[in-house]
Amino acid sequence: MANKAIVYVEKGKATVQDVSTPTPRDDYILVKANAVGVNPTDYKNIDFGVTEAGSRMGCDYAGVVEAVGSKVTKPFKKGDRISGMAHGGDRYHLDNGAFANYIVVKGDVQIKTPDNVSDEEAATLGVSINTVGQGLYKALGLPLPTDSKKDHQPIFIHGGSTATGIFGIQLAKLSGLKVITTASPHNFEYLKSLGADEVFDYKVPNIGAEIRSYTDNNLKVAWDCAGSAVELINSSLSSNGGKWGTITPYTEEQLKAVRSDIVGPYHTLAYEIFGEPFRKFKETPAKPDEFEHAKIFWESTRQLLEEGKLKVPRIALNRGGNGLDGVLKGMDDLRAHKVSGEKLVYTL
Repeated sequence: MANKAIVYVEKGKATVQDVSTPTPRDDYILVKANAVGVNPTDYKNIDFGVTEAGSRMGCDYAGVVEAVGSKVTKPFKKGDRISGMAHGGDRYHLDNGAFANYIVVKGDVQIKTPDNVSDEEAATLGVSINTVGQGLYKALGLPLPTDSKKDHQPIFIHGGSTATGIFGIQLAKLSGLKVITTASPHNFEYLKSLGADEVFDYKVPNIGAEIRSYTDNNLKVAWDCAGSAVELINSSLSSNGGKWGTITPYTEEQLKAVRSDIVGPYHTLAYEIFGEPFRKFKETPAKPDEFEHAKIFWESTRQLLEEGKLKVPRIALNRGGNGLDGVLKGMDDLRAHKVSGEKLVYTL
């Protein structure tokens, strides 16, 4: 099978190349990718040089099963529609990565794409769904949206117009919480249509005090999808303390400024859900608990999609061109911060 992929060349450079079709390991699935989504982590792997020459890039995908490894426990078979996340930029398995015609993915943390979800829509899920599952549900301990138990306290999600924030708002609302978020004013109504109870302009000074006032000093949980939020977290969380999580690593100097009565931040990284060791900026050991949680959370998400209770972000389809050349241009748009309130998706 002819195969092309976006391949890491050197720090700051990746190109479209002819590559071999990967052979799935025992717990992996071979997939013909039909659509892929672009995330900041894709270009950061390239720009920060945290992988090896020859590694394939990309995480979010949707496609069709070609072959199933013998140790995959989910009931996938050839011809099934499938979506989820691949491990793009994996130093230890260079043929991982979603930006290719044929890809391999860890079988038990993928889902059968529901019939009511298109491949283009399913290509928005991967990194964001994993990140929400880790941050809001495993680290911060919210009840799953599909559980009968609900949590009615307020939660602050900083960075609501990111793809991860868009899913986080909806899922937190389905878990029963009162959702407060930040965005640019042109995204306010969109985020409220997804369930946000209140949206604050992240550029306005002293919004932390406004959020604390809005929540009557009862905000105990916050989640940062945007970064640079220590002062905001300090001023918005209750004066009686609270906890927070983040998808953005903070320096030791920044963390020294966090109030002593605030627990966290719980920092999560989506690549941990594969339950395998990897190295980006540092060596990360295998975390079987992340893998087991992701299996549960993905099936919960699949159920919500199938029931029409979860909406994908607005899609910008094939902006700059389709195929892998379009993906390269899409990463440039993300680098230039030209994407807000939508997800870049490309058909292959």
